[in-house]
Amino acid sequence: MNRAPSDGPAAPAIHTARSVRTVLGDIAPTGLGVCNAHDHLFLRSPQLPGQELADAEAAAAELSAFRAAGGAAVIQWTPYGMGRRAAELPRLARESGVRIVAATGLHQAAHYSPELLARVHGDLAGLFVTELTEGIGGTGPRAGMIKVAGGFHGLDRHARHTMAAAAEAQRATGAAVGVHLELGTGALDVLDLLCGTLAVPPDRVILGHLNRSPDLVVHRTAAEAGAYLAFDGPSRAHHATDWRLPEALAALADAGFGDRILLGGDTTTAAARSVNGGPGMPYLLGRHRERLARTLGTDLVARFLTANPAHAFAADWAPTG
Repeated sequence: MNRAPSDGPAAPAIHTARSVRTVLGDIAPTGLGVCNAHDHLFLRSPQLPGQELADAEAAAAELSAFRAAGGAAVIQWTPYGMGRRAAELPRLARESGVRIVAATGLHQAAHYSPELLARVHGDLAGLFVTELTEGIGGTGPRAGMIKVAGGFHGLDRHARHTMAAAAEAQRATGAAVGVHLELGTGALDVLDLLCGTLAVPPDRVILGHLNRSPDLVVHRTAAEAGAYLAFDGPSRAHHATDWRLPEALAALADAGFGDRILLGGDTTTAAARSVNGGPGMPYLLGRHRERLARTLGTDLVARFLTANPAHAFAADWAPTG
């Protein structure tokens, strides 16, 4: 059964003052276009030895392939200290014609050295605000979102500290907070902390990797709370849950939450890039989009890729200076 994009409540109107902060400057939300809502052009972690995304020309080729498939924007969720190569992003955006949004924030502690964590621990919120308002590294492009991370079915001390800093930075800037959910778990614990204890508006929270834990009750509960739900990383690595995705998205759309859904690729290793034989960024707009459209209809899937990310990543940015 095809589902028209009118299923459920209409997407809220975007206030005219809102904008999406790209590495080339702020743009109107409607200018974002077809958006890969969660991916990586550059990434480095001791958890992924030998699989670093560090090759700028490979990143350019991946963007070119994504653009050729009809893509217009990529949200790079790589946070502080994980090889973002922020200085490369404006050039890549200009040359590819793809809008790029960079992230500030901090991942799980396992992705960093103890020395780095000790250096930034005292004023994480200040670091995040600086990168959102002044620029990454002081002179680089400004970040356009905050990325933090939960753990497997829980939140450790590091996650709670990082999320508290993210909440403070969100209040100061208006930026959206994207959350890595380990294997898709812990979504409701994250919402209890961020939106309950820390009072972040639910529509400023984007929950990532929910496709990896196809729990329809959790999905609906998170959508009812008002958060955005990112279903990202369709690939060889997640084939065990990929086949459940049409069912999960249909359930949300039928319940009236078609306006909460985002789609992304989440390319995290060099081997996963399309230029190296993996699915890469183009896969999102090829077989993956076609497969979802068979169940949901092309119009609703287009909404997941355009109108929804335009709302999710747009912010009423607090004035600076």
